Amino acid sequence: MSISKVKDHFRALGREQDVQEFATSSATVDMAAATIGVIPARIAKTLSFRGAEEDAILVVAAGDAKIDNKKFREAFGFKARMLTPEEVLEQTGHEIGGVCPFGLARQLEVYLDVSMQRFATLFPACGSTNSAIELTCAELAQYAGTSGAKAWIDVCKGWQAGEAAAGDGQAS
Repeated sequence: MSISKVKDHFRALGREQDVQEFATSSATVDMAAATIGVIPARIAKTLSFRGAEEDAILVVAAGDAKIDNKKFREAFGFKARMLTPEEVLEQTGHEIGGVCPFGLARQLEVYLDVSMQRFATLFPACGSTNSAIELTCAELAQYAGTSGAKAWIDVCKGWQAGEAAAGDGQAS
């Protein structure tokens, strides 16, 4: 089970007790926000994309952010193409609704979008459709992937003042 790998990841960091499991689903941004009792923007959603090679890349973004295709192409040099649910499971070891940058099935590059930096803490999933952990941005950067996040990037839109709300409701 995916959540057990995430708990193992956090056990090694002395944080296993901080993984929260809920009686209700937290599979989407809106469901997670309602379950936890925070605004949707504070849910850190992990999005899975085809990388330039065979391995996926993960982008963790604020719950109200949406991928900006132009920014993504400028940052990575290729078009943003999301993985299918089957590919997500194969690449990350997590099913859609519980995807997170922790306890991954393989070593993947993890990037953090700057849309999350406006919050003191965020709530990423923990490998299941009813789990989360509260982390600071620094903790998220440190704990992501197998050796920490690769970089902070700016590939999202819809979250800055003056932009239309563009949250897609997906907490993959």
